[in-house]
Amino acid sequence: MVDVHVPVRAAGTDPVSRTATVDDLLIVAGEASGDTHAAEVLDELRRRVPQARAFGLGGDRLAAAGLERVASSSEISVVGITEALKVLPRARKIFKELLAEVDRRGARTALLVDFPEFNLRLAKELAERGVKIVYYVSPQVWAWRRGRVKTIARLVERMLVLFPFESEFYRQHDVEVVHVGHPLVDQVPELSPAALPERGRDAREIVLLPGSRPSEIRTHLPLMASAVELLRREGPLRARWILAPNVDPEEFSGRLPQDLGLETVVEGSFEAIASADLALCASGTATLEVGLLGTPMVVVYRVSALTYWLGRWLVDLPHISLVNLVLGREVVPELIQGEANGRRIAAVASTILRDPDRLATMRRDLGSLRERLGRPGASARAAAEVEAVLTGGQVHK
Repeated sequence: MVDVHVPVRAAGTDPVSRTATVDDLLIVAGEASGDTHAAEVLDELRRRVPQARAFGLGGDRLAAAGLERVASSSEISVVGITEALKVLPRARKIFKELLAEVDRRGARTALLVDFPEFNLRLAKELAERGVKIVYYVSPQVWAWRRGRVKTIARLVERMLVLFPFESEFYRQHDVEVVHVGHPLVDQVPELSPAALPERGRDAREIVLLPGSRPSEIRTHLPLMASAVELLRREGPLRARWILAPNVDPEEFSGRLPQDLGLETVVEGSFEAIASADLALCASGTATLEVGLLGTPMVVVYRVSALTYWLGRWLVDLPHISLVNLVLGREVVPELIQGEANGRRIAAVASTILRDPDRLATMRRDLGSLRERLGRPGASARAAAEVEAVLTGGQVHK
């Protein structure tokens, strides 16, 4: 730790000059969910260590929490091999810019959040510089490419995991691991029926969650829109698109039928999801959000043919959706790759919507998800671990 004279900026304020003992913290979050989780950790950390400064790669949530951005995560947030190749030049440039800023500041601690293809390579460069690395939201090394755990054991000072089963896996491989719990337990409220908006029962209601990355939305939104058109032939239907943070709907409006009448929801998304009869949801963190709200869903996912082919060889899991993985069985249907088409999505959705018993069973099964994800306070526990590494303290288990 060094005594320096620096300008400290609180979110939404002008810089003020102060003398403090600080250490610059590098934060790298390359995706929307990681940006949200990291922002909550940064908020908690700044309450614990007000003089701490954070810089790095993130989205709007991290920027609002006080991150001095070297670059925006929206520039390189994609899924799949062929998709990643398109942003590779920009990713390489950001990679070099982050390391240059680490060198300029003399930063000695980093919080890397998910985004493993980028962050594990970055971790190697950081470790060579003597930077201590806290990794938050584990790469799914327990599911595929398990050999990466050796790299993690060598480079990472502390692994902060969301799921209990991840702790045992890392302990078996001699990685310093702390199960902090899942931040969605705090982020997603428990909504009673009285808290939901009233609506007539003359039409079924579905919500669409096509993803948070532009590449996901471009792929999934037309498929879901096609399903909506088919479902409307069966009777009145209200359909709403739940916008992920940082998504501009105008960018994708050209991919929708002109007469679809799809509403977009920016504010009150939790209430909109909880009041819906069914969600069409891209595989990812959003499935946990929908599950915590107790809304039945159909999980949809499609990637490039090359990415899917490699995934079939590398991934050894019974399910792809986090909801089914956490609950340990298929509670919600999964339509992947070839099955992820408008006609098939509509057929599965229609079958569920016309079966009150299946809807009730799905809601009941999803009711156990919150308990499975752990107790509240994940972001605060994660911040305590970052603080311990940042200040040379002990593990706060």
